[in-house]
Amino acid sequence: MKKKKVLFVGESWFFTTIETKGFDQFTIGGYQTEIGRIKKYMRDVADITHMPAHLVLEKFPDTVEVLNQYDLVIVSDVGANTFLLHPDTFAKSIPTPNRLQVIADYVKEGGAFGMMGGYMTFMGVEGKGQYHGTIIEEILPVVMEAGDDREEHPEGIKIQAVNPLHPLLKGCKKEWEILLGFNRLKAKENAEVLLEFEGKPILTLGQYGKGRVFAWASDCAPHWMPPDFCESQNNKILWENIIQYLTEQRR
Repeated sequence: MKKKKVLFVGESWFFTTIETKGFDQFTIGGYQTEIGRIKKYMRDVADITHMPAHLVLEKFPDTVEVLNQYDLVIVSDVGANTFLLHPDTFAKSIPTPNRLQVIADYVKEGGAFGMMGGYMTFMGVEGKGQYHGTIIEEILPVVMEAGDDREEHPEGIKIQAVNPLHPLLKGCKKEWEILLGFNRLKAKENAEVLLEFEGKPILTLGQYGKGRVFAWASDCAPHWMPPDFCESQNNKILWENIIQYLTEQRR
């Protein structure tokens, strides 16, 4: 089976920690990413090119022609402003391409696209993801809330298949590992919900133009997706099936 070329955008962060020890205080900085876990459970089906969030500002493709080298584009935990505010536009007031529109045009012409949940996708923490009302909401199979759309479940939740016999769930066991939260979304009328929690969509599929799209409302790695879910056979099988389905029209 030939691996699909996937551009995975985001799922990275810088952090600053201030430690206070008695009278003295010092600061620690660093950088982290969870792309290793994601590559591991997608490794049999996807050849992943990772673009960390901080590189999106200047490096994300601004033409459909460049995006067309990939079979699938996935955005995870990086907000709309990072795509929209190129340094030339933000700092110098120079017009630059709308890269969210570039994604939409890529999908309309037959590309595949998906968004994974988190604190900076869909709307996220304090609504800072800022995708509601954008062209990305138009192309996705879901409608987003106007503000903070997180639903935290520290107790853990079990998702369920809407149709356990669906081809994209072939090989998956009925029982799933727990998730710890998700972004609240509503499926569009013509969308197909595969997995849900108490009637709220977790995995939704759709079509935009000639291309296929998905919305995964939870995380793709910790913290909402615990290691047990991340490393489960169900998770591996699910994403193999999804990636093959999304990209089969580009053969």
